[in-house]
Amino acid sequence: MIPHFSRLLELWQLAAHHRLDTLIPEEELPAKARPLVQLIKLHPAAWTSRASKDPLRLKHALEEMGPLFVKLGQLLSTRRDLIPPELLVQLVQLQDRVTPFATDIARQQVETSLNAKIETLFARFDDAPLAAASIAQVHTAALHDGREVIVKIVRPAIRPQIIKDFEILNWLGHWLEARLEAARALHLVQVISDYRQVILNELDLSLEAANTMQMRHNFMGSSMMYVPEVYTATKDVMVAERISGVPVSDIETFERLGMDRAMLGEKGLTIFFTQVFRDNFFHADMHPGNVFVETLNPQNPRFIALDCAIVGELSKSDQMTVARLLLAVMNNNFEQLIQIVHQAGWIPAGTDQNTLAREMRRTVGPMISKPMDQLDFAGILVQVMDIARRHHLEIPPQLMLLLKTLVHVEGLGRDLYPQLDIWKLAKPILTEWVKQNVNPMNSLKELGQQIPDMLMGATDLPALLIDSLHNLRQQGAWQDRQWRELQQMRLDIQQTRRRDWIAASGFLTLLITATQLPWPVAVIFLILAGIVVLWRLIA
Repeated sequence: MIPHFSRLLELWQLAAHHRLDTLIPEEELPAKARPLVQLIKLHPAAWTSRASKDPLRLKHALEEMGPLFVKLGQLLSTRRDLIPPELLVQLVQLQDRVTPFATDIARQQVETSLNAKIETLFARFDDAPLAAASIAQVHTAALHDGREVIVKIVRPAIRPQIIKDFEILNWLGHWLEARLEAARALHLVQVISDYRQVILNELDLSLEAANTMQMRHNFMGSSMMYVPEVYTATKDVMVAERISGVPVSDIETFERLGMDRAMLGEKGLTIFFTQVFRDNFFHADMHPGNVFVETLNPQNPRFIALDCAIVGELSKSDQMTVARLLLAVMNNNFEQLIQIVHQAGWIPAGTDQNTLAREMRRTVGPMISKPMDQLDFAGILVQVMDIARRHHLEIPPQLMLLLKTLVHVEGLGRDLYPQLDIWKLAKPILTEWVKQNVNPMNSLKELGQQIPDMLMGATDLPALLIDSLHNLRQQGAWQDRQWRELQQMRLDIQQTRRRDWIAASGFLTLLITATQLPWPVAVIFLILAGIVVLWRLIA
């Protein structure tokens, strides 16, 4: 059963009301997208709607559809190479100019959450929101000691709608996994489940506060990035330091102040690789509304990280795998790349690794040494995923958030400095990180740190050995019992099939016979056919 069918009807109605079918001429759409356009046209709301004259109808439609659709718009807003300019103008506004909720609701939520009156908490609270996004909106204020702050407030009553939309997505993921090999290779259901938890965590500002403090600690004293201080936080409200800067997409300001955009771009990529490999704690929602640049020192500006609600972490083995994969690509060594993927356990047995290496070289090879303005990372990812589908590769779900972040980084890099050489910058960073992590001295040092724990655990070895033997004995008995049950199930299935065949044969024989006999006699045979069916239902 399709969950929340009424919600699907609501989304259909909103798409029709805002005439989303008129955003792009039908002849310019991919063939697979045209049936969806026709479906929107069929809704009665499209027949009387005048929304096609609204220059912001895409923005308004995504806002009304809910936070998940706003998130989609934010992701697309970084793709100037894919989205027509007239649509991009609307999507950019979703980064921080979503329609705000009422100020009196915001004030009430702050007072309830922080358990104090606004006048007690702040010397000044500005009613007009500074920014409004999909999950929360931000008001400016001042503390009684004069510090300027921002007050972030979660939108009221959005959690039920997010849960409902994810239940629909989960159903869709199961449906696609049952039919498409690519969906199974990507573990689509698991990806949706992980992203559901990420978004639900974003509703808890106390978690965002903890992430912000961790990232602030990681970059304390850095000349590359500044993370604002958090003063207090609850699930619904966070009070933090107010910063001064401009969005990373404000190229006009950078030009006016004479900033070195190439240096800024290099700093941005260095920050990303530092977060992923040094800290294993990376900002995973890097649209321009969340990344600002200081303007106080144009000669040596710093990035400012905002909205750390969505962060990513990788296991140590996944970190090493990603680093080695990127280095193999940079060195144009696709045989080594396939070996790394094989060692990670992503390639099933029997795969033709030589063919896989050739396809990777043909797909990924041309992007080496290309500047950002010629690099279509998202398009390359699609091709790599298609290769993974054809060769049955298993893509770990925990890497999908990193891939999404890389698409964001590419979009930001295109805006900031299109000629940036991502590979030239990344190679020494990754090479140094891999050397440090495969250094035998470091491995011995880590082993030495673990020796006390190993010695303390040695006293438990006899008890663990006895427990293991006991568990093996129990497991053997359990397996024997399971085998007997499987054998009985096999016999039951065979008997059921035999009964089905007898019943079906008897029913058809009686039915065919009845059609050949006079009516009074045929009734008797029809009754007998009914008795056969009844016997099969209760037997």
